[in-house]
Amino acid sequence: MLFATIAISIDAMLPALPDIAAALSPDAPNAAQLVVTSFVFGMGIGTLFAGPLSDAFGRKRVIMFGSALYALAALACYFAPTLELLLIARVVQGIGSAAPRTVSIAMVRDLFSGRDMARIMSFAMLIFTVIPAIAPLMGQGIIAIADWHAIFLAYIAFSAITMLWMGLRQPETLPVTSRRPLRMATLWSATKELGRHRVIVISTLVQALTLGALFATLSSMHGIFELRFDRAETFPLWFAFIAVGSMSGSLLNSRIVMTLGMRRVITGTLAAQLGLTVICLLTIASGLMPEALAFPAHLLWSIGLFSMMGLTMGNLNALAMEPVGHIAGLAASVISCLATVGSVLLAIPVGLAFNGTVLPLLAGVAALLAGALALMRYGLPAR
Repeated sequence: MLFATIAISIDAMLPALPDIAAALSPDAPNAAQLVVTSFVFGMGIGTLFAGPLSDAFGRKRVIMFGSALYALAALACYFAPTLELLLIARVVQGIGSAAPRTVSIAMVRDLFSGRDMARIMSFAMLIFTVIPAIAPLMGQGIIAIADWHAIFLAYIAFSAITMLWMGLRQPETLPVTSRRPLRMATLWSATKELGRHRVIVISTLVQALTLGALFATLSSMHGIFELRFDRAETFPLWFAFIAVGSMSGSLLNSRIVMTLGMRRVITGTLAAQLGLTVICLLTIASGLMPEALAFPAHLLWSIGLFSMMGLTMGNLNALAMEPVGHIAGLAASVISCLATVGSVLLAIPVGLAFNGTVLPLLAGVAALLAGALALMRYGLPAR
């Protein structure tokens, strides 16, 4: 649930983007997409601090503080009268969400490493993909009963439940004797250590490119369903279908990663999704895609993209964290910060290029996946 804080904070907003655009940016409807990317940007900034703080003060305490900040920012979003103030509050909300997102990874690393950690992360990614099946339906239901502002009250309730459950059920995983004082010299030394590991640098870059493809897709998805396929009313149901279909990625990874290894799984998955993306792009751009197959093809492509996350992100995190278990909190922070902020910078231009068709998204995703595949194939060849 801690890991899924990100998913619910993004996906429940998707049905609300047209209403937010109509209310706060009627002259620039694409600007409403920034409600998604501003949250992700804040999360990326927050991850830089959440991990080192958890190394110094313990995992649970920092997660609790971040969750409280997340809830307070959600309350500010509820009362925001302009798009600018809403985006600022969303950035702060993203900063708060960094603690449950990043420190939960460090908690896993406290207890597991290598392929065992990758297997555990697969189960976390499974929950991460269940929430998107529910969140848009939840968002649309809230809009039908109240309006889009009330979605932020649901975020407060979700945060309260996770904090209560963690407080009662999850023991602290970092003993006092293993904590590291919060000193700038120590942080800088540990950060330089991360840069000396090729596997960490490459894994972080691949995460940025892969997440960039995901966030660009999320930003454009509602617009594509509304303007290209005229299915705005049923969008949450189709999104749930995509999310449920993509759960197979996490389940498959948990079964094959122990045998094939993380690098082979990542490389093979990126190659398969890139091939599917290029096929869709070329057939649509050339006019060879029959109109009757356009929507099923887009559903298949979307399921593939979301499944890709379950087969890559947990493995990439495990690869990056393997050499740095002694500074797990800081490592998780720096890696997540660089990957997340980088992904937002890559996703924003792809999302804003949306013109009512799927072509800008497919072209952008193809470029991002090609870069990720090249880095994995030539920077971290499978062993």
